Amino acid sequence: MSKHYEDSNLKIFSLNSDPALSKKIGEILGVDLGKCSVTRFSDGEIQINIEESIRGCEVYIIQSISSPVNEHLMELLIMVDALKRASAKTINLVIPYYGYARQDRKARAREPITAKLIANLLETAGSTRVIALDLHAPQIQGFFDIPIDHLMGVPILGEYFLNKQLDDIVIVSPDHGGVTRARKLADRLKAPIAIIDKRRPRPNVVEVMNIVGNIEGKTAILIDDIIDTAGTITLAANALVENGAKEVYACCTHPVLSGPAIERIQNSKIKELVVTDSITLPEEKRIDKLVELSVAPLISEAIKRIHEKQSVDELVQ
Repeated sequence: MSKHYEDSNLKIFSLNSDPALSKKIGEILGVDLGKCSVTRFSDGEIQINIEESIRGCEVYIIQSISSPVNEHLMELLIMVDALKRASAKTINLVIPYYGYARQDRKARAREPITAKLIANLLETAGSTRVIALDLHAPQIQGFFDIPIDHLMGVPILGEYFLNKQLDDIVIVSPDHGGVTRARKLADRLKAPIAIIDKRRPRPNVVEVMNIVGNIEGKTAILIDDIIDTAGTITLAANALVENGAKEVYACCTHPVLSGPAIERIQNSKIKELVVTDSITLPEEKRIDKLVELSVAPLISEAIKRIHEKQSVDELVQ
């Protein structure tokens, strides 16, 4: 990357959710990460101190709203307030994983729409732009009244599978809601799609119903945006093998992988689980079946284009 950034007013700060990803982004852009400290008072309150001048600068904060979700959200809100009070020109939030995105509508009476509440909080704190990756529901873009660039994980996952040169593949959506995502991957791999017709009697509990589409004798690639407890994806993989699929790969953008997820994946028919580094995984979750791809080049390119007032259109397809 050009040295022009060393003399520019571009600043990149990392909080505690994604230090490794932030470091990669800084290296790709040729920008040293900004100096700031995040400490705790004895009662757990977060204190942030920005240790360099950012007056008049275009600032990018890299922070996923991942586990511990509320800690990382408060860090982000407090950092935005600190930057606003320190006279930053723009405060751009890079949120690789937008927590609470699954609470995007009222499914039952008296439920909150928490994804909208988070958007309100981020805006009220003083954010001027959001760069997000694979929002669980694309309409969350409309919850913001500031510019939002919605980057996609499918091109990264698609390139990986193209390079594997698998034979006779079918792209499988684990539910009806993911059909658009599956079709985007299928278009890149020139493959047909299939859909798992499932029902969910209560949160985090899934019953697989039946498979719509031809999967017999094929290499199936399951795609989802989030894998949380891995109940959906492992049941789907096992159902595909039982119904004649030759082998099953799975991929997602956001590896939440909470609770029994790792054990379920390890014991499932999934041959390989391909994820991105939108969420930092602890060492104990890095099993042999897991392949991690980096979103750093994609996010770096988005930051570069926004900073240079160029179009990011081809990055959000």
